Amino acid sequence: MANIASQKKRILRTERERVENRRLTSAIKTYFNRLEKAAEGSDADAVKAEHRALVSRIDKAVQKGAIHRNNGARKKARASRIATGS
Repeated sequence: MANIASQKKRILRTERERVENRRLTSAIKTYFNRLEKAAEGSDADAVKAEHRALVSRIDKAVQKGAIHRNNGARKKARASRIATGS
């Protein structure tokens, strides 16, 4: 355990940031699962809505720095392939 006050604060801050990043990346995985389930069905409106929600989550995670922008672009491309069925 750290003895320096600034380091103790840094440890607390790092833990808060880790939890927030974990929440954002976990939500992306959840939305991928929802998109895949919707794509298995035949409802085009549901697929479109899930795809839009997933892209929004990815953009927010990139904006907040939880994932790298290239990782976000790769995930959006994958989501688009799932949504279009190719």
